[in-house]
Amino acid sequence: MRIVLLGAPGSGKGTQSQLLVKAHGVPQVSTGDLLRNAVSKGTELGLRAKAAMDGGKLVDDATVLGMIRERLKLADAAKGFILDGFPRNIAQAEALQTLLAELGTPLESVVLMNVDLKILFKRLTGRRICQDCGRVFNVYTSPPPSPPHGANCVAAPKLIQRPDDKEDVIGERLAVFEALTKPLIPYYRSLGLLRIVDADADVDTVFKGIETAVQSGALGAGARSGGGIRG
Repeated sequence: MRIVLLGAPGSGKGTQSQLLVKAHGVPQVSTGDLLRNAVSKGTELGLRAKAAMDGGKLVDDATVLGMIRERLKLADAAKGFILDGFPRNIAQAEALQTLLAELGTPLESVVLMNVDLKILFKRLTGRRICQDCGRVFNVYTSPPPSPPHGANCVAAPKLIQRPDDKEDVIGERLAVFEALTKPLIPYYRSLGLLRIVDADADVDTVFKGIETAVQSGALGAGARSGGGIRG
């Protein structure tokens, strides 16, 4: 399994990545995690990333790709990987294709977790966290039951909204996705890699959809190399 998970903020990429890790025994490669790990260890790439971040700049693509290269060379990635958070634009996607070709580990599929942006906006802005027990609710789709709903809840739940769940912040995050990341959809479709999964469903249903898409992608990869049916 060698896949990219695409989807807007709130589409459920993190949850589904963990289910895929458990089911297939391949690592989730998150560029955010790679950056934090490299910076904390003070590696050469980490120092370059830290200098950029300390200067209020984005970490350049070459540095991020270097981290991905190092990560994919580790033993646990021998059977495959799940890329989450990269690529975010066409330039990164093209650079990733070149890198994976050099490593001999081309993508089998790119799975788009498709959710209407209006639904995502409601899902994210409605998210609330209980200040007492830490449970996550949604005022629109899954409001809290009568207390106590956790070990530390003895009265009415004290629900708080995270700063990054505010309407203006969510609106900006979704706008960035529309502007930069959404063009990846026709790009990967043109390469025959795109698989679309309806992510506006329960976790198990979405997971089954991804599994089907991944299997289709593996068959498609075999066809592109002359060994199977094109997906």
